[in-house]
Amino acid sequence: MANRREFISTATLTAAGIALAPLVACSQEPAAGAAAPAAAAPKPFKGPLLTRAVPATGEKIPVIGMGTSGSFEVGTDAAGRAPLGEVLDTFVGAGGSLIDTAPTYSTAEDVLGDLIADAKVRQKLFIATKLSGVSGREEGLAQFNDSLRRLKTDKVELLQVHNLRDTAVQIALARELKQQGKTRYVGLTHYREDGQAQLAAEMRQHKPDWVQINYSPVSRGAEKTIFPLAQELGIAVMINRAFEDGRLISQMRDKPLPPWAAEVGADSWAQLILKYVLSQPAVTVVIPATSKARHQLDNLKAGTGQLLDAKQRDALVAAMA
Repeated sequence: MANRREFISTATLTAAGIALAPLVACSQEPAAGAAAPAAAAPKPFKGPLLTRAVPATGEKIPVIGMGTSGSFEVGTDAAGRAPLGEVLDTFVGAGGSLIDTAPTYSTAEDVLGDLIADAKVRQKLFIATKLSGVSGREEGLAQFNDSLRRLKTDKVELLQVHNLRDTAVQIALARELKQQGKTRYVGLTHYREDGQAQLAAEMRQHKPDWVQINYSPVSRGAEKTIFPLAQELGIAVMINRAFEDGRLISQMRDKPLPPWAAEVGADSWAQLILKYVLSQPAVTVVIPATSKARHQLDNLKAGTGQLLDAKQRDALVAAMA
């Protein structure tokens, strides 16, 4: 996830020659300027969510998590926060637990912390945050303590070194905090395929409990680098950018679902994409971000029923080529 302000337009980045950052994590909201589809009544969630074990401990994690990049950066406005309260309620009500955030996602930690406190659901959640954009132990520690304040908690479940910045120092700090009971796991993150070789090298060197990386039907580099290594080393894997910052949803929105979608219990392209991601056995959880409860329900449904077999995976890739 990017160490900078979210919701910069894709066109602006492209014109500037800058690689697209994960502006809205795995969001299925349309890109700026895209026409939003008419609202449809949410389909009932039938659950329960599939779970997968964290290799380091065996702890079971529901396979659909939630991102906050972009979606939770709404400041103090009550009207802006109200839909996010519904998103959180929907997520927790369906049995979701893992929520990923970062101190560099603008106000996301503040908004998340307030909503969790208001809903009184902290004990049901697995909170993952990051040491992000810092250098040196003292700067990292100060940022982490501020994250705890903003999240209104005394510990997090996962502390990740964001985008491999000052990795050796920051993961040593994360491990120190783990020993103190301030976090249960430590991890490393990146969000682009051109960072995966470095991430793999850091995985071998530091052997974290978790890694976070991008993966989708059109960005498959992790299949060759990160997934085999994670299985070899016993590292849990969190997936960001499954929807390519909403681009795949916009691309497929008006196209009919393939006939075989019903075979895996999917009735949306978002569900098929998430099931594609989860059909990789190395993947522990995927973190789509949304600011709409109906999209949250849609995402959650992907964590139930059958996943995709090899033939279906190939068909989805071909459909999105």
